Amino acid sequence: MAVDSGSMPRDGRPEWPATLNVPALVAGGWTPTPFGEFVVKVNSRCDLACDYCYVYEMADQSWRDQPMRMSTSTAAWTAHRIAEHAETHGLRSVELILHGGEPLLAGPDRLCAVVAGVREAVGGTARVNARVQTNGVRLDARSLRAFDELDIKVAVSLDGDRAAHDRHRRYANGKGSHDAVARSLALLRGSFPHLFSGLLCTVDLANDPVTTYEALLGHEPPKMDFLLPLGDWSSPPPGRVRGSARTPYADWLVAVFDRWYAAPRKDTEIRLFSEIIQLLLGGRSVNESIGLMPVTVVVIDTDGAIELSDTVKSLRPDSPATGLHVSRNTFDEALLLPDAAARQIGERALAPECRSCRVRSVCGGGYYAHRYDRGRGFANPSVYCPDLLKLIGHVRKAVAADLERFR
Repeated sequence: MAVDSGSMPRDGRPEWPATLNVPALVAGGWTPTPFGEFVVKVNSRCDLACDYCYVYEMADQSWRDQPMRMSTSTAAWTAHRIAEHAETHGLRSVELILHGGEPLLAGPDRLCAVVAGVREAVGGTARVNARVQTNGVRLDARSLRAFDELDIKVAVSLDGDRAAHDRHRRYANGKGSHDAVARSLALLRGSFPHLFSGLLCTVDLANDPVTTYEALLGHEPPKMDFLLPLGDWSSPPPGRVRGSARTPYADWLVAVFDRWYAAPRKDTEIRLFSEIIQLLLGGRSVNESIGLMPVTVVVIDTDGAIELSDTVKSLRPDSPATGLHVSRNTFDEALLLPDAAARQIGERALAPECRSCRVRSVCGGGYYAHRYDRGRGFANPSVYCPDLLKLIGHVRKAVAADLERFR
């Protein structure tokens, strides 16, 4: 088995889950859940210089050694491994996310070739649902026409109105990117609305929450999601202090929730809130940032390296490395790495204080990268623990009150 160096700090002392005994888990009856979402890094450079970017601005700088674009050979190996995995596990559908860097820098022809290659390799084994995750500044009619032919959906990153968005999402010369993104969204909505997958917004406490929500709503997305800034116990996000009971991120999200819940738009879902409600009602989550369902996302970098999560690039140099490569290794090998198992074994992966928490089945310990603490690894609650506890409690009260009225 390859060494999962993502769980080994530079001083050589193992951090959890490097000490997780996967063979013992398997012997005890645990079976890994196959990957169903394949994040393919088709381009390793970007045309923006967002100051919170985990790829370029945080601890891991491996992008500097990556090829600028995924080669034809690597794309073919990636397609082969996805098809192999789908056939081995009898998957009926897989999600293919074209990512970066900024994927549109690779050009629509190359992106479409990657999708066509995966679909050809998979054949009739499974449906391949494809999506591009883009900053939106290069989204034009030519790209959209090409995506339309292959039914490739488009998700765009947008942080709110011009002031909110341009605070962080700027070009290298300091100029904001909001206007370019807004033009692209207008084209997407106006001519290809069926391709519009949704908006991703990173929470910034400096931005007014309701103003941000309404700015996003103005683009009529079918779905939006709010992402907590990447941070952990060793490098806390803005506004979070170890040991503090303050809940600035919950307060921000509660304001959005109250506005959304009081007057929901039937054509716009907020994924974080919908999934919390789903879990509170006894359902399942498909969002790796919440709940206890097995995480089934795998990343293929531009050089063909297999990674389990690209967001752990925020933690330390070489943190996402697994030693696996699509030309040499199957995705089943990645499933048996300690870091993969840790994201699939549910409550057994939670810190002791999380296992005794009343909302553990909803919170799920929070997003994996948010749990890290140097020296301890990932055996911790989320750095956002107080915020998650308050947000979930607030949503629970709102839903319970509605259920009581219906009774």
